[in-house]
Amino acid sequence: MATYEIPLSGQAQSFQTTIANVTYTLTLIWRDAASEWVLDIADANGNPLVQGIPLVTGCDLLAQYGYVGFGFQLWVATDGDPDAVPTYDNLGTQSHLYAVTP
Repeated sequence: MATYEIPLSGQAQSFQTTIANVTYTLTLIWRDAASEWVLDIADANGNPLVQGIPLVTGCDLLAQYGYVGFGFQLWVATDGDPDAVPTYDNLGTQSHLYAVTP
């Protein structure tokens, strides 16, 4: 298994990244009402694959989407307290998104 961090900034963002030899478009948005970051994943052409995944810690964010066949896992961890959810202010600095490939 290989683990690597997907670099994030502390703001809403959309960018392309390659994971397990496939290019994806990741979009992260802060939801004020829920006080949480959510992740949308699309293919390289912008076609949605999954949307509205809350960035929570302690689990593979893609576990419930096995039918999509991503072939990797996504995990979130926060420095100092791996179980603390990302806040508006610490995404990409203290809270990190990791891809785990087989």
